[in-house]
Amino acid sequence: MRAMLRPLTHAALAAALFTVLAPAGHAGAPLHAATLARLAPDADRGVLALALGAMRCAQNHGIAMDAERLAVIDYRRPSLEPRLWVFDLTERKLLYEEHVAHGQGSGHNFARRFSNRSGSHESSLGLFVTGGTYTGRNGYSLRMQGLEAGVNDQAQARAIVMHGASYVDPHAGHAMGRLGRSWGCPAVRNIVAQPMIDTLKGGQFVFAYYPDEDWLRRSSFLHCGAVGTQTAAGRRAVSETTEGRPLLAAPR
Repeated sequence: MRAMLRPLTHAALAAALFTVLAPAGHAGAPLHAATLARLAPDADRGVLALALGAMRCAQNHGIAMDAERLAVIDYRRPSLEPRLWVFDLTERKLLYEEHVAHGQGSGHNFARRFSNRSGSHESSLGLFVTGGTYTGRNGYSLRMQGLEAGVNDQAQARAIVMHGASYVDPHAGHAMGRLGRSWGCPAVRNIVAQPMIDTLKGGQFVFAYYPDEDWLRRSSFLHCGAVGTQTAAGRRAVSETTEGRPLLAAPR
């Protein structure tokens, strides 16, 4: 049994998913990873395949089955490059290709550390489903519920939300060698924050990637046959976030 639990590399796992999700090649076919890759040629095809596979897994287990949009963050990339893509899955369009901040505790220009722990000020990996919006200390913000136990399921308790921030400024960032950083939230440029949040609110998906071998090996949503107790928690989380219940901690 232990031989089956050897860490899967990003390349191996993505290749497997990309093969499964390969295009059928005719109009009206189900959405495939190759379609997303054509829409966002600067994004990594393997990461897009992982994101779409994780989303499909969640939906196959009753989570956010009506979702029409998917946001993908690739934290391997430096903060001074666009690394957030937002797709309209129904219209098959790329809506945004944007810069996004990582947490202060995750690193400088490159994010290297990720956490589910309060007070770490680190970003979290994995699959999230979005909830409602509110206006807090960082202005208009989007609630996010982490679906992966031990990986991102403390997102609400940590007040990990999407919001705009003046420090997400690529021009100023080039002068200091990195983008400004958050307390773990995926913060975006102020000018795109409200329309992006409105696009993603109410039961859409966000997928945050980094080639962390432990997460790649253990994530139930990347190994869909292993999904079990997490899905019940995920369905409860979707219900709670889409009903607009308050966060457990003050917004950051």
